[in-house]
Amino acid sequence: QVQLVESGGGLVQAGGSLRLSCAASTRTGSNYFMGWFRQAPGKEREFVAAINWSGDNTYYTDYTDSVKGRFTISRDNAKNTVYLQMNSLKPEDTAVYYCAARYGIMWKRDAEEYAYWGQGTQVTVSS
Repeated sequence: QVQLVESGGGLVQAGGSLRLSCAASTRTGSNYFMGWFRQAPGKEREFVAAINWSGDNTYYTDYTDSVKGRFTISRDNAKNTVYLQMNSLKPEDTAVYYCAARYGIMWKRDAEEYAYWGQGTQVTVSS
C-alpha cells in the first residue's frame, strides 16, 4: 500500500510558476510509475505527466501535449518524492492536481490504471 501526499498548490498569475510535491509513504522503485493528473470543474480527470526510474539513475518521462515545454516531472528517490515544476502557467491549467502511482511495466495514461492516489491540491491561475 502506497500513501501519497501532495503539496505546493496555490494561486498564481498567468505566466507564473508553481512546484508541486508528492511524498510517498514507502519507497517506490523501478517497477512503479509515478504520475500527475488534473481535474478541472465539470471535466474528467486527465493525464498530465508520468515518470519511471530504470534503477540505474536513468529516468523516463511522458507528458501530455498541452504541457510539453512548460511542465517538468522529476523525482528524488532518497526522499521518496515526485515533483511537478509548472512554468508559464495558463488559466486553462487551473484544476485540482493529483499525484498517482501504479505498479507495472507499461506506460499508461488512463487514470483507471493507477491504484494509488493522493488527496489533490488546488492550482488556480488567474488571467
